[in-house]
Amino acid sequence: MAIQKDRVRFNVGGKIFETTGTTLAIAGRESYFAAMFDENWDLQMNPAGEYFIDRNPDCFSILLDLLRTGELYIPPNVPEKQLYREALFYGLTDHVRSAKWGQFDGNRLQPLKSVTGRAPGDGTAIRASPDGGCCVAHGSMVHIYDWMLEEHPPINLDYQRVNDAGWVGSGDPAGLVISTCERVGRGQGGMGLFNSTTGELRYKYSVTHEGIVKSYTAGALCFNDGYNLFSSCKGRSNEYGIGVWDQNTGQQVDFFYEPPGWSLGDADKLQWLNGSNCLLVATLFPRKDNCYISLLDFRSKSMVWSWSDMWSPANSDDRRVRDAIAMEENNSICVVNEFEDLGFMDLRRESGSVRWSSRSRLMKGKMPDEPCYPKLALHEGQLFSSMNDCISVFYGSDWVLTSRLRRCFGGSICDFSIGGDRLFALHSEENVFDIWETPPSSIV
Repeated sequence: MAIQKDRVRFNVGGKIFETTGTTLAIAGRESYFAAMFDENWDLQMNPAGEYFIDRNPDCFSILLDLLRTGELYIPPNVPEKQLYREALFYGLTDHVRSAKWGQFDGNRLQPLKSVTGRAPGDGTAIRASPDGGCCVAHGSMVHIYDWMLEEHPPINLDYQRVNDAGWVGSGDPAGLVISTCERVGRGQGGMGLFNSTTGELRYKYSVTHEGIVKSYTAGALCFNDGYNLFSSCKGRSNEYGIGVWDQNTGQQVDFFYEPPGWSLGDADKLQWLNGSNCLLVATLFPRKDNCYISLLDFRSKSMVWSWSDMWSPANSDDRRVRDAIAMEENNSICVVNEFEDLGFMDLRRESGSVRWSSRSRLMKGKMPDEPCYPKLALHEGQLFSSMNDCISVFYGSDWVLTSRLRRCFGGSICDFSIGGDRLFALHSEENVFDIWETPPSSIV
């Protein structure tokens, strides 16, 4: 965007504003104001030397002050949702979000609000979108919330249970992939790419075996920077393993078949490792009686690292692994058991035992009547682990417990997700989820 040195006058809904090109340049190249000065947009001034914009002047005043000062003040007479819609028109939503909440820091998170869903039954999964919204799966329904936490029309999968969901990312902000179970006798199931705003199904991802399209159950999802989509797959015959699709075209590009004596098609978690170009695949209790964790290299079609608790004693902590996550910078995989004890495995060794730490024993050998097993997430060097109704934050080379996030409403946390500088925590009861944000830094 070329910076205009002269003053610029606007007539917005009949009210006159005057600013400078330097201030407007702060809006960025994707903004309305950048387009104004583009040579391909012939926006003419009126005889008074003003650019007329037929929009709300009160909201324009707030957004102009945001560009001038970096601070956002919303007077009581201006509804926030109206301001957000105006920010969307001017291409300033990123500026508004940055002023509303700061850069994500697990040790500074504060609760924004709790949202009660409208679907019957308990939620099963929650996924944060890159822009600060989320989606919540309830059985065969997926409920969509934008970054303003306004609910969009839900996506109904026609009685096919939802296993996972994932946002395509910045290349397609509205794109949402949903994986479902196959319905016996219906030949349906699998995955589809949906428009999260309208609920429209764009296309389905098919599994082909020996030139024949197969019906299958799609499970855990993940994406990589090369625009590939990965999913665990479970068919009726040989379609057990990890499928790979081009997320732009929907075409299957690869398939890693499950080796005998191992579990890939039932995987609970997939994670792409950019440094090693490998895929972490974790199949965990209670989906299977045993835990299977492996790294797959699709270039050589080989399993380059693996671990299982099949050979561990029945009373060992290794037999209680509930989640796993790879930590490339530390060359390790972190696991968590039902007591929220953290364990670490060295990726530089072909196989080995789990080194357990953080021996909290918070449950003292007891589990609640309806337990929610711990989940793990890694974000900007901070490790997060859910347990019952709280989320613990760990940091440092020894992964020291630095803070806990807890809300007393909604029961145990069954799932949580981080994205768009927000943390979303889904509770197992009351059909409710919490939103946590980091307060913006003070401007001196």
